[in-house]
Amino acid sequence: MRYENKVYPTPEQFTALLDHEEDGPICMVNLLKFKDRAEYDDGRETSLSGEEAYQLYGSPMSEFVESKGGKIIYSSTVAGLILGEVEELWDAVAIAEYPSRQGFVDIATSAEVAEIGVHRSAGLAGQLNIITKQNSWN
Repeated sequence: MRYENKVYPTPEQFTALLDHEEDGPICMVNLLKFKDRAEYDDGRETSLSGEEAYQLYGSPMSEFVESKGGKIIYSSTVAGLILGEVEELWDAVAIAEYPSRQGFVDIATSAEVAEIGVHRSAGLAGQLNIITKQNSWN
């Protein structure tokens, strides 16, 4: 499995996200793969695992998302695979609800998230962020 250690969407990805007429809440499905050992960009020494470093990001991020009208709906360790085939499973999954596409962008580009994002980058080997919108049949 190939991972890209991207912490935030590019400006082009933000533009594509906002280039939709629909409004209202969105959910972001996050599939996470952790590094065995955290690696900080500033070179600091650490004995933290990637998952432990990510947790230093996750708790304050949850509080920040909630302060902006969003919420963490679900987070869990991946326990196994029942159907399908993959080279390697993701380590964790989290689902976050944001008040709108613009709300997500505002949160993701905030100074507060940039400050705690060093732990996310240090801990993640790779991730997928999948935007979802509730269907009318739900």
